[in-house]
Amino acid sequence: MPTAFTLRIYKTVKQIPKGRVASYGQVAVLAGNPRGARGVGFALHRNPEPGVIPCHRVVFKDGSLCAGFAFGGPEVQRAMLAAEGVPFLPNGRVDMARARWL
Repeated sequence: MPTAFTLRIYKTVKQIPKGRVASYGQVAVLAGNPRGARGVGFALHRNPEPGVIPCHRVVFKDGSLCAGFAFGGPEVQRAMLAAEGVPFLPNGRVDMARARWL
């Protein structure tokens, strides 16, 4: 049974629109636990509804992708984000200045 915080994480991530990303910390704040960024990662690793809960839209605050992306690795995450129009910097990170949600 997911915790109340986990359910709020899923609800928050479902709101991130295509072409935008949020950081783990940003999701934690929006879900009501500013110190819960690591918990966001754990919850998204157990995503019960891939495709419905767009966990690929959550990245590190510097725009880095998660090396352990649960659904295929960072290459798959990058391809999914690029297909949605998320801009990347030459160093391979998401351009957070242009793509950050909210």
